[in-house]
Amino acid sequence: MSDTRKEMAVDTSELTRQLEYMHHIRQLNDEYTMKTGNKKKYYSLAMGCQMNAHDSEKLEGMLDEMGYVKTDVETEADFVIYNTCCVRENAEQKVYGKLGWLKHYKKDKPDTVIALCGCMMQQDTVLKTLREKYRHVDIVFGTFNLYKLPELMKTRMESGETVYDIWQEHEEIVEDLPSIRHFPYKASVNIMFGCNNFCSYCIVPYVRGRERSRTPEDILAEVKKLAADGVKEIMLLGQNVNSYGKSLDEPVSFAKLLRLLNEIEGIERIRFMTSHPKDLSDELIEAMKDCHKICKHLHLPVQAGSSEILRRMNRHYTKESYLETVEKVKEAMPEITLSTDIIVGFPGETEEDFQETLDVIRKVGYSTAYTFIYSKRTGTPAATMENQVSEDVIKDRFDRLLNVLNPIIHELNEKMVGKVVMVLAEETSKNNEAVLTGRADNNALVHFEGNKDLIGQLVPVRIIENKTFYLIAERV
Repeated sequence: MSDTRKEMAVDTSELTRQLEYMHHIRQLNDEYTMKTGNKKKYYSLAMGCQMNAHDSEKLEGMLDEMGYVKTDVETEADFVIYNTCCVRENAEQKVYGKLGWLKHYKKDKPDTVIALCGCMMQQDTVLKTLREKYRHVDIVFGTFNLYKLPELMKTRMESGETVYDIWQEHEEIVEDLPSIRHFPYKASVNIMFGCNNFCSYCIVPYVRGRERSRTPEDILAEVKKLAADGVKEIMLLGQNVNSYGKSLDEPVSFAKLLRLLNEIEGIERIRFMTSHPKDLSDELIEAMKDCHKICKHLHLPVQAGSSEILRRMNRHYTKESYLETVEKVKEAMPEITLSTDIIVGFPGETEEDFQETLDVIRKVGYSTAYTFIYSKRTGTPAATMENQVSEDVIKDRFDRLLNVLNPIIHELNEKMVGKVVMVLAEETSKNNEAVLTGRADNNALVHFEGNKDLIGQLVPVRIIENKTFYLIAERV
């Protein structure tokens, strides 16, 4: 029996165990409803990346299976769960702030159960702080064992004690967990977990473990099921999707996976993130060009424009090689848009280094850029590097970067005015229910007038106005 078959056997057994726990808790909650006439409520908050958001869909699916109903009001909840992020310090401070508030909430409602999970929980310093200052937290688990939520809840019920269940490495991948999608017409699909890159500023490999890919069979089965359920657009998720398949017994490239997914009937759009520039192969570029369902948008994080800073970041490419890759992509798909991540103020960044970053922005012409001020993460090599950049210098550079970036974004969007594009209508505008919002194939955010019946459909619209960060359109 191959390792993959062994893993699948373990998965099935583990899923059965957790379903039994779900069933038992569901019985208890049903009894509570019969006695009180009320249903137990849960509040769920996902912080950070899209992978965390997708993980929370699974957590919410399990809670729903256990008889809880979702509330968007924390003060109504009997069960509160935060899926945490540790990529930046302010995300951690937000969690501690909420826990301080929950301490007072729990005094008035002592039966409330508080659970914490996700990346932040994989850090020893965080666990130490929780044990010393936040003893009102009931369940703590990490990134490797989300599927164990029902078992951990049952253990908390039986023991009355805080349950800590932190794994230092991945064991099995458990398939077919219940899940609640936030949108019926689009869905995220994890194709892999973990990361092998160890960028010097990033805590992710330490908290999510080494790369491990799901089998193409499991991914295809999930996407076919989503298509049968009416999903039109999928977003493939991984810390570095370009290296998908390398950990499988029989390696399958990401390009090959995309070609297989492109054949699934019912799926109309395929997106993916995140792509590491060092692994963006010619084979992948060809697949993106050939497959009509793959959206003509590529998120390709550069992080910095200076080859020296990239070396210190441990990114394994240079400014020149990055620009060569961009040129290949644009040559194959002239209509494609590119977005990126940029860190300002990495340790040792000089004014000359910063100017290199501005030069890349001008040469590539990004449609969107997620810009970040460098955040020191304890446990990463960059945290102890010399020549940390002062806050005043970082703020000045950050403002200057936006002054270069925003006119480029405006200019790119101006070229769309007058064009007819297909937009997946996603929801009504928060400011006007008569206006729908969605994304074009190239990821541009578009607003147009329309009724709610169009939500979930691909709608042809003509772009009539450019607002820099979004576009106004009219139906054709």
